[in-house]
Amino acid sequence: MTDTKNIRGSALIYILIAVALLAALTVSLMEPSGQQVQSQSSTSMVTDISGQVSFISSSISECILSHPDQDSELTTTQQKNAPYPINPKDPYFNAQSADPLSASDDSAKWLRCPGNPGGSGSNNQDHARLFGGSSGKFLPPAPAMFSDWTYYNGADGVYIMTTTTKTDPFITSSMAKLDAKYSNCESEVIDRRTLGSLTITTDTTPGSTAARTCPASTLCFRYWIILKPTAIHQDTDCP
Repeated sequence: MTDTKNIRGSALIYILIAVALLAALTVSLMEPSGQQVQSQSSTSMVTDISGQVSFISSSISECILSHPDQDSELTTTQQKNAPYPINPKDPYFNAQSADPLSASDDSAKWLRCPGNPGGSGSNNQDHARLFGGSSGKFLPPAPAMFSDWTYYNGADGVYIMTTTTKTDPFITSSMAKLDAKYSNCESEVIDRRTLGSLTITTDTTPGSTAARTCPASTLCFRYWIILKPTAIHQDTDCP
């Protein structure tokens, strides 16, 4: 009887040891997998955002190179950096009864080419959209976990920006890798996820009620197409 109890006790010990070993093995297998997923997510994020930066900036370059003769009725109130697109929300389009009218916001998806048709013709105010059916170019959905791109043409230069309020652990390292892809001052990461709102322009663009900001609890990635000396920049020694 005693031997039977000993055998059962020994068997139970072996079972418990096996369960513990299995649990340890599971944890050890899961850790590299989790790290691999984070690495893949980071790479995907950097590739996605940098790809959209290239697409938007090249579309703007195509506009100004192909249509350098911008709308002659634009003044320095609307156009601070000719012949780059003016801000999509600018009331100029409404005032001129343009087709289409002013956009509801300054999203990059509403960008228009001031040189198409340009000049001083009767429809020079009808700046053609950079993205959409008639252009043959379509702006992809916003990068995963980030907002739609916004556009700025003002006293500080020209830039595009996307934001996120996510706090996933790989985002910080991803943004560092993304920023490292560009020259000093060409891009910047403004991390306000644990801080309040930060004003990031010195002027208020037409159609807006205040200067641009990187909102509280938000990380902003900004890519400069034109950078002027007045620009508020996170990097040092910027022109």
